[in-house]
Amino acid sequence: MPALVDLGASIIIQDSRRNYLFVTNLPEVWATEHAAVPTDISLFGDEVGAKLATLKDGITQSGNKGHIEITVGTEQVYEFRVQAVEFAKGGVYLVTTIVDRSEERHRERLLRALLREVSHRSKNLLAIIQSIALQTARYSGSLELFLHKFRGRLYSLSQSQDLITDSSWRGAYFFELVQQQTEKYLPENKHLVRVHGDNVLLSPNASLHLGLALHELIVNAVSHGSLLRSGRVINVTCTRKHANGHDALEVVWDEALVDRKPEGGEEALKAHFGSTVLERVVPVSVNGKAHYVISSDRISYQLVFPLESGGD
Repeated sequence: MPALVDLGASIIIQDSRRNYLFVTNLPEVWATEHAAVPTDISLFGDEVGAKLATLKDGITQSGNKGHIEITVGTEQVYEFRVQAVEFAKGGVYLVTTIVDRSEERHRERLLRALLREVSHRSKNLLAIIQSIALQTARYSGSLELFLHKFRGRLYSLSQSQDLITDSSWRGAYFFELVQQQTEKYLPENKHLVRVHGDNVLLSPNASLHLGLALHELIVNAVSHGSLLRSGRVINVTCTRKHANGHDALEVVWDEALVDRKPEGGEEALKAHFGSTVLERVVPVSVNGKAHYVISSDRISYQLVFPLESGGD
């Protein structure tokens, strides 16, 4: 019994008539100084006393036991364990231990909330993947091209998801997102992409979709542009704006081209450069607007979206 007290448990011993013989270490929420003759009701109040009476009514023989949990306020949870014990002298006694379960129940609530969050975000991610698969299939002329584009876009999502997970699902910072999405394609030329402006913490949904846009742009730059040949720096800028009582972000990708003449005009190049993701999928998903321009000397992509959008 001293070991239980040392562990923070409260101990109550009653005889077969439920007279209190011993009580120690009660939680602070239940004071004893006002109870001249302690009883379940005088110590714990009418509601808890009634619950304990019902529990103890079923515990009459040695070895019988039971337990209930009592919530005090919004955070404190106590478990009452009652057991009938037969001593060598004096017959059957009721031994009640009270254990503070507040921290344990708090962790359980957090775990349940976490599991609900995992389920919610998993469904969102699957919906995004389904959308990307449909859009990629619609504008791919062959299975080989579809697989190539789809794998790259899945990789982009997984990279962004890593940042989101590392931040306990708060989202991803803009500078880190750009770095993560571009460095794979420029292992020895990281300096060719420079990030400017506000390093804003993006929501999880905005992180995934903006990461997807950055993936499309850097793949285009490496595969079709003149980035490595010219050595000209791509400037990526994030600017936080406030208009009409709302905060918004403007993201701009500015890429210079060298000795490039559009073949078939801007629309033909856009079709080749994954404009569906950049002009439709991404802006719609973050409730924003995109402006995508390809000319003979540069590629420019501007995305503007409200900060509060993109939340899951």
